[in-house]
Amino acid sequence: MSQSPKKQSNFNLQGAQFAGGLIDAETVTANQIGGNITNYTPEQRQNLAQAAAEIQQLLNQLGQAYPTNTPLEKQIVVTEALKEIERNPTLKARIIGALKAGGTEALKELLDHPVVNVLLAALEGWQDAE
Repeated sequence: MSQSPKKQSNFNLQGAQFAGGLIDAETVTANQIGGNITNYTPEQRQNLAQAAAEIQQLLNQLGQAYPTNTPLEKQIVVTEALKEIERNPTLKARIIGALKAGGTEALKELLDHPVVNVLLAALEGWQDAE
C-alpha cells in the first residue's frame, strides 16, 4: 500500500508582517482570509494620534454640554464639532491630512465617543472636497 508523498512547505517569513495566520492547504473555503496591513511612517502615526487627540478632546467637551442619547442629539454634537473645526483652519488641515494619510478606520480606532461614526462620515466629505 503506497502512501502519497508527505507535503512539505517552506516559508521565509523574515521581516514579514501579517494578520491572521498562514494557510497551507490545497483548497481553502472561507469568507475572508487575511486583512489589511498599513505601515505608517512615524510622522503619519504622530499626525494621526494628534488629530485623534484633538478630536477626542473636542467631542468630550461637547459631550459635557450636549446630551448624546438620541440620534438628533448626536447630530447636534456633530454639527457643533464641525463648526468648531471650521473655525480652526489648522485643526481642519491636520484632520484632513490625517484622514488622507491613515483613513477613516485608523482614526475610528483611536476615538471613543458615541458620535464618532457620524462625525467621521462628515469629515470624509471634507476630504473629498479638498
